[in-house]
Amino acid sequence: MQNSSSVRLLRRAALGCAVALSFALAGAGTSASAATGAGAQAVPVGAPSASIAHSAATYGRTVALTFDDGPGPFTGQVLDLLAQYHVQATFCQIGNQAAANPALVKRILADGHRLCDHTVDHPQPMRTLPHATQVHEITAAKEMISKAGGPGTRIRWFRAPGGDFSPENRRIAVQDGLRPLGWTVDPRDWSRPGVASIVATVKRELRPGGIVLMHDGGGNRSQTVAALRELLPWMTRQGYSFSLPAS
Repeated sequence: MQNSSSVRLLRRAALGCAVALSFALAGAGTSASAATGAGAQAVPVGAPSASIAHSAATYGRTVALTFDDGPGPFTGQVLDLLAQYHVQATFCQIGNQAAANPALVKRILADGHRLCDHTVDHPQPMRTLPHATQVHEITAAKEMISKAGGPGTRIRWFRAPGGDFSPENRRIAVQDGLRPLGWTVDPRDWSRPGVASIVATVKRELRPGGIVLMHDGGGNRSQTVAALRELLPWMTRQGYSFSLPAS
C-alpha cells in the first residue's frame, strides 16, 4: 500500500502533466488558426459556388455555347450567326482583348449575351504562377472587361486558361464574385482541325445540359465560324434550346 506522501507526489505529477498538455494544445490551436488565416481569406457571404460549372442553367434539352479568347476579328461573324438563330451565348474574354475592342464588348452585351473572365493575357499553366500574379490575372481582367462594357456590366464566371483550375485560382475567383466555368464538349477548334472535325466532335459529344467550348479569338477562327454555320441549325433541328451556364 502506498503512503500518503507518495499519493500526494503522484497527484502533483499528474496535475503538472495535465497543465502542460493543456498549454501545448492551446498553442497548437493558435498556430493552426494563424496558418489558416494567413493562407486564405474568408469567402464573402452570397459568393457563388466554388465548384466548376459543367452544365447549363436550365434543365431539359438545352445547350450553353461559350466562346473564348476574344473579342477579336471573328467575333462579329459569330455574333451575326447567333443573332440569326436567336441564340444567347457566353463570351469568355481576355482582359487585354476587351480593352482593345470595347465596341465589340458593348455589342456582345447589346445582343443579350453574357461575359466571363478569362484572365488578362491567358497565362499557361496558370496554377504555377505566384499567388499575387493569379490575383492580378483574375481581378484586373474583370475590371478591364467591365470598363470596356460600360456602366452596369456584369461578369458572372471565370474560366482558367486551358481549364487549368486549382483550389487557389478558384478561391480567388469566388472571392471576386465569379463562379469557375468548365465545359463538357471541346472540339479543339483553337487548333484548327478542320470544319468537318469540329462539327463531328460537337455532334458526337453533345448531351442535354452540356456546355460547348469554342473560340472567337486567339487566332484565325474562320473554321469555327464555318462550323457554327452548320451546328446552329443542326442543334435547332435536334430540339435544343440555348441557355447560359449554371451560375
